[in-house]
Amino acid sequence: MYVLTKDIWFPDVTEASVEGLLAIGGDLSVARLVHAYKQGIFPWYSKGEPILWWSPDSRFVLFPEKLKISKSMKQVLKKCDYTVTINKDFRSVITECSKTKREGQFDTWITNDMLEAYVNLHNLGYAKSVEVWRDNKLVAGLYGVDLNNGVFCGESMFTKESNASKVAFITFIQNTNYKLIDCQVYTNHLESLGAEDIPREVFLEFLKT
Repeated sequence: MYVLTKDIWFPDVTEASVEGLLAIGGDLSVARLVHAYKQGIFPWYSKGEPILWWSPDSRFVLFPEKLKISKSMKQVLKKCDYTVTINKDFRSVITECSKTKREGQFDTWITNDMLEAYVNLHNLGYAKSVEVWRDNKLVAGLYGVDLNNGVFCGESMFTKESNASKVAFITFIQNTNYKLIDCQVYTNHLESLGAEDIPREVFLEFLKT
């Protein structure tokens, strides 16, 4: 296991464990985070733990052209009275994501340090949020990292109303020109929308191009 120092460096992703754990320690500076995402690495840890850096193989991704929209969801999109925005309120979106309880998780992985780190990324143009509003109230959203290489690295989403997070996700994909959406690890929710596993080495090629 690699223990990081103040130097902004990561071992080769092929050194990751079977589960995808690559290194521990370091910090959440903008420079380190940008370097990590360019290498296909992301932080994921819980409160009280050291920073854990991951690069799983396989990688769970969605190709925009393979997006699946069910008949019922098409009706939701057609009839819903939501307003969808991008980058209108990043802090509120990540804050709501940090409050959302996940199945099988005792505590949030979006710690205060993580929250502030991604707000810093957003302020410098490296992270985006998608907001869904009803009557001027935030009811759903998602956020992720965008390094301007055609890949959007999704981090988390939340919803307060049924299907509202799907509205955020689908609307975002249909109105942007990404070649790949990085979903990182498997979820039933994203598989239902068309996400699939690809080898890590294939994912890394998308980051390079």
